[in-house]
Amino acid sequence: MPRSGGSSVRVGVLGGTFDPIHLGHLKIAEEVRLKLDLERVLFIPTGQPRLRVDEFLSPVADRLRMVELATSDDPYFQVCDNETRRSGPTYTVDTLIELRDSLGTDAALYFIVGVDILSRFQDWKEPERVLELCNLVVVTRPGYEDFEWPAWLSSFPQAADRLTRLDTTMVDISGTEIRRRSGQGKSVRELVPDSVAEYIQERNLYARQ
Repeated sequence: MPRSGGSSVRVGVLGGTFDPIHLGHLKIAEEVRLKLDLERVLFIPTGQPRLRVDEFLSPVADRLRMVELATSDDPYFQVCDNETRRSGPTYTVDTLIELRDSLGTDAALYFIVGVDILSRFQDWKEPERVLELCNLVVVTRPGYEDFEWPAWLSSFPQAADRLTRLDTTMVDISGTEIRRRSGQGKSVRELVPDSVAEYIQERNLYARQ
């Protein structure tokens, strides 16, 4: 709902495969929420990302459940299953249109991405439309300190006033490493919330990774 004084709702949007969701995701979401004064952050697990159709993903139900477990204790975090309910490849632009329809045209959407994602932004479905529907919040990632911002902005000049760059705490955690360690029978409790670690172990989720 709108804030008092008539200002529009400010909602963060963090999408990803979340295979699994880890402490890095949660840290970024919390830092962005505080720095941009967001009312909440929506975590949106992808169904089947169009650009990763050949990549193995854990079942949607497992990835969605892990996000629910990881965010359940934070009143500012919510889970949105829009993409996991779709069949076929999922597209960010369609999700943003759905959010705009449900939250209203006055809602300010802040789509949170790592700077590494921008190198593939031109391959997204309707990237210009994405920029019309939301504000991009670009957070730092290890290894991308020298990202060529002028070149990227020359390709998407309309992003100049729709983009916020934030220096966030760099947490060097990857889903690939978590899956590998779990598959080797090693503990991942320092990388994911305890509830997620327990779920992974109970389901033997990454035994073949």
